[in-house]
Amino acid sequence: MGVNTTVISIVVVYLAIMVLIGVVASKKIKNNEDFLVAGRKMGPWLLAGSLAATEVGGGSSLGVVEMAYGDWGFSAFWYVTAMAVAFIILSFIAPHLRKALVKTVPEYFSKRYGKKNGLVTAVIMLLPMVGLTAVQLIASATILSVMTGWSYALSVAVVTVVVAAYSVMGGMFSVVYTDVVQWFFILAGMALIIPFALDYGGGFTELTANVPTEKWSMVDGAGFGTILALVVMYVASFTVGQEAVQRYYSAKDGKAAKHASYITSIVYVIFAFIPAFIGILMYGMVQNGLIDGSIIAEQGARYALPVMAVEVLPSVVVGILFSALISATMSSASSNLLAAGSIFTNDIYHPYIKKTATDAELLKMVRWTMLIVSGLSYAIAVFDFANLITLLMFSFTLRAGGAFLPYVVGHFWERASAAGSMASLILGSITVVLAERGIVPFFGLDPIYPALIVSAVVFYGVSRFTNQSSSKYIDVDRESEAKAK
Repeated sequence: MGVNTTVISIVVVYLAIMVLIGVVASKKIKNNEDFLVAGRKMGPWLLAGSLAATEVGGGSSLGVVEMAYGDWGFSAFWYVTAMAVAFIILSFIAPHLRKALVKTVPEYFSKRYGKKNGLVTAVIMLLPMVGLTAVQLIASATILSVMTGWSYALSVAVVTVVVAAYSVMGGMFSVVYTDVVQWFFILAGMALIIPFALDYGGGFTELTANVPTEKWSMVDGAGFGTILALVVMYVASFTVGQEAVQRYYSAKDGKAAKHASYITSIVYVIFAFIPAFIGILMYGMVQNGLIDGSIIAEQGARYALPVMAVEVLPSVVVGILFSALISATMSSASSNLLAAGSIFTNDIYHPYIKKTATDAELLKMVRWTMLIVSGLSYAIAVFDFANLITLLMFSFTLRAGGAFLPYVVGHFWERASAAGSMASLILGSITVVLAERGIVPFFGLDPIYPALIVSAVVFYGVSRFTNQSSSKYIDVDRESEAKAK
C-alpha cells in the first residue's frame, strides 16, 4: 500500500499553512490576556468553529470509525451526538462562564472558594491535559505513518513539532483561526470519502450485503448505559474543561457564548453520522474482500480509516481527507496545549512560584509550559498505544468527577463553601480512579456516576454544615461584572 507524492505534497502544504497562521497570529499578541483569551473579542461564529474543531479530535474521527468497524457498529455515532446534547445544556451556563471574567477554571475556584481550592483544581485539571494531548498525537501519527510510510515514532515527532510551533507562537488567536480552517477540512474531507467508497464497492446494497443487521443498530452496540454515560461525562467534562471554557472566556459577551453553543450543537449532529457510516462501509469492504484487512488485524482498528482512504480515493481527495484527519487531531492537541500552559502559568506559577512576574515573564512561562507538555505527550504517544476512546473517556472523567458541581453550582448557590468544594474535588477525583481501576466496583457503574454522586453528597453536606470563609467569595459573577463596568 503506497501513497503518491501528490498526497504527501497536499498534506505538507496544509501543515505549512498551519504554521504560517501561527506566525501571523503571533503579531496580534500584545500581552498575556491576548495570548490566553484573544482579548475577549470573539463572536459566535468564530467561537462555534473553534469549539467544534476543539472537541472533534482523534476520538471523534479515527476513534468513531474504529468503534463502528468494531463492536459498536452504527451506534458509534452517539460518541459525537452526545457532545451535541452536552452543548445544548452548556448554552444555559455559557453566559455565566463568560461573565466571571477569569482566564482559567482554577482561577474561578480561587476567587469563589479561595486559593487552596484553586491550587487543587489546577493540579486536577493539568494532569489529564497531558493524556488528552497524547491521544491526539497518537491519532495524527497514525494517519501520517500510513500516508507516508514513515515510522510511527517519526510521525509522532513531526506532528508534535508542527502543533507545538503554531500553538506556542500565536496562543488563542492562533488556535481559534487554525480551528476554523481545520473544521472546514474536517467536514469536507470526512464527507468526501462516502460517495467514493460506495462507488468503489459497487453501491450501497452490494457493499453492505455482508454487514450483519445488528451492526446497524443505533443503540445496541454502544448500549444505552454507555450512551447516557457519554452525555453525563461530556456535560460535566466540557463545563470544566479548560480547552472548551477558554473559548467562552474569549467571547465578546455572554450572548455570543450562548449562540456559539447552539451552532456547535447543530454542527455536531450533522457530523456525528459520517465517521460511524464510514466504519460500517469499511467493515463491508473487508468482508467482501475488496480491502485486505490484514493491517487492521495486525495493527488495530484505529488504522481502518486511513487504510480505506488509500484504497478507494483519488490522490487529490486522499490528500484532502488526510489533511482533514490531521486537522481534527491537531486542533484538539493545540487547544489542550494552550489549556495546560494557561493553567500552570495563571494558577500555579504566578500565585505560588513568582508572584512578582511581569506580563512578559508570564507569557514566556505559558509558552515554555506548552513545550514541556508537548514533550511529555510525545513520550506517552510513542510508548503507549491505548485505545483512543478509552484514554479519552478516562481523562474527561478524571477532571470532571470532583470539579463539575462546585464549578457550576458555585455560580448560583451562595451557600456553597470552600470546605465543600475541597471535599468534592478530592473525593470525587479519588472515586474516578477507584472506579476506573476496579479497586472499588461501585456496582459496575461507569466511573462518572459514582464520582458525581460522591461529589454531590460531600459538596452539599459539607457546605450546609460549614460557614463561608470569606464573604468576598460569594458572587464571582457580580464582582467581575462590576469591575468590567
